[in-house]
Amino acid sequence: MSARLLRLRDELGGLGLAAVLLLAAVLVFYVTAVKPLQARNDALNERISRQAQRPQAGDPGSTAEKVSAVYDFLRREEQTTDWLAKLHGIGAATGVQLKSASYRTQQADGRIARYEIVLPVAGSYAQIRDFLKRSVAEIPVMSIDQLTLKRESRNDGALQAELRLTLHMVKS
Repeated sequence: MSARLLRLRDELGGLGLAAVLLLAAVLVFYVTAVKPLQARNDALNERISRQAQRPQAGDPGSTAEKVSAVYDFLRREEQTTDWLAKLHGIGAATGVQLKSASYRTQQADGRIARYEIVLPVAGSYAQIRDFLKRSVAEIPVMSIDQLTLKRESRNDGALQAELRLTLHMVKS
């Protein structure tokens, strides 16, 4: 067997032997790199074709479903007074001093009623931040529209804040 290899090496020469080794390296590269990439490409093409068959965001049916989902989310059993009581409880729990607030209904033609709340509060930065964090978490129909912070003096640890909040609810 070794005599045949020696004879083949002599017949091919150095250049022929290098060509055979190069062909072997190309075969190993094809099996270890190209084949897996082709399989991955086929899987991605199949995934793209499946997604192309799904309804797109611009379809009227899916838009109506999304609007309906928003109305379902905003439709709650709680009344405005329930949310205000919860807001007061969160203030007491976080140590924020709630001052007198003003409430008004914003006029809107659609199905969503908006109750704007202007709430002056006092407390440390951490207390006000915790109050806002808990309020948004516990009152899912509320948005924070504006926050104004003011400190009376540089050495004062307490902040005065004016919060503009809105409750978004479906009209009954």
